[in-house]
Amino acid sequence: MLGFIKFADNLSAWVGKAFAWLIMVMAIGVGYEVFVRYVLNSPTVWALDVSYIMYGSLFMMGGAYTLSKNGHVRGDFVYRTWTPRTQAKVDLTLYFLFFFPGVIALILTGIKYAGRSWGYGEVSINSPTGIPIYQFKTIIVAAGILLFIQGIAQVMRCIYCIRNGAWLQALVEDEVEETEVLLMREAEAKKEHEHQTADGSAAVKDR
Repeated sequence: MLGFIKFADNLSAWVGKAFAWLIMVMAIGVGYEVFVRYVLNSPTVWALDVSYIMYGSLFMMGGAYTLSKNGHVRGDFVYRTWTPRTQAKVDLTLYFLFFFPGVIALILTGIKYAGRSWGYGEVSINSPTGIPIYQFKTIIVAAGILLFIQGIAQVMRCIYCIRNGAWLQALVEDEVEETEVLLMREAEAKKEHEHQTADGSAAVKDR
């Protein structure tokens, strides 16, 4: 169980970070378009295609990594008040009721769309250059498969939590953390330091 969770987390992290570099490609393309459009008065015919293809690919392929980091939207104001076991039971139920059916539908539909797109060599209709986009339709399938694999790992996390009463700590070291998590950690460390300082001062006064 732990081995599969680590494998899924590593796979999602590697793919997510690799596709994160598309932000640079998108930024350079959009920046170039702004320059030639407003400075040289010679707009490109491909900038729109580059921006939505890059952003769409990043969004889709980063989904599994976001799931592994618990970054998707949820009703935290209710969820965080529950015990870990209750959280795990609710998560486990929702994974089977909504997550896996949705991901399976994504994969099957993606296979249909990608196959059709490859069949007639689909090109973009947003510019006269006719940039090929059939290869990007395959990303729908790849993203669905990655989500499915990571979903299995998340189910295993839920089972672990139900058995042990606590969520499994991260098995993969990661330098990327939410700002909220960092701020909470700093606040807790500051509070602990103030508490220790107060205890030390009280001890000195007692002497």
